[in-house]
Amino acid sequence: MSDTEPRIWLARHGETEWSRDGRHTGLTEVPLTDLGRIQAEALGSRLTRHRFALVLTSPRSRATETARLAGFANAVTDPDLTEWDYGALEGRRTAEIAAEFPGWSIWTGPWPGGETIDQVSARADRVLARCLGLDVNGDRLIFGHGHMLRVLAARWLGLAGKSGALFGLSTASLSVLGWEHDRRIIETWNVPG
Repeated sequence: MSDTEPRIWLARHGETEWSRDGRHTGLTEVPLTDLGRIQAEALGSRLTRHRFALVLTSPRSRATETARLAGFANAVTDPDLTEWDYGALEGRRTAEIAAEFPGWSIWTGPWPGGETIDQVSARADRVLARCLGLDVNGDRLIFGHGHMLRVLAARWLGLAGKSGALFGLSTASLSVLGWEHDRRIIETWNVPG
């Protein structure tokens, strides 16, 4: 691992009713469940041992609340960290969508009225540029959402955004994007908070 390059820590928000039930939650504001709040506080106990030069969060309340409960109430909101805009598919489960669009996957579409994978990938690229382009010494921490963070990890590795399909990500999990001999790697992935 490189000691000179900043690592990017990823924290997925705590459980919501929709995440628990497998409903695609993009722009809808869904609060954390009681378990989700407990998970967010547990994330804080793991994260407080580490110092971060920059802390970013999605503007969605489930992410900002997770950041606050984890001890990062002053996290900077970045609209590019918003979860995928699912358009007409918002709030629906994958099986329901596949009944209407056989073979459907969030990674392959279609996304009626929502964002394409290329649009989400472009937002992920902007977040990475912000994290790496700042003249800030130290690691970065991002509070965000399942699909967006998976796309971000794929783009970190130089893969197409749809390769995020290869990375499962649980609620209230921690992952670290790091370096090995100046090569981008996934240092840890999907560790429970």
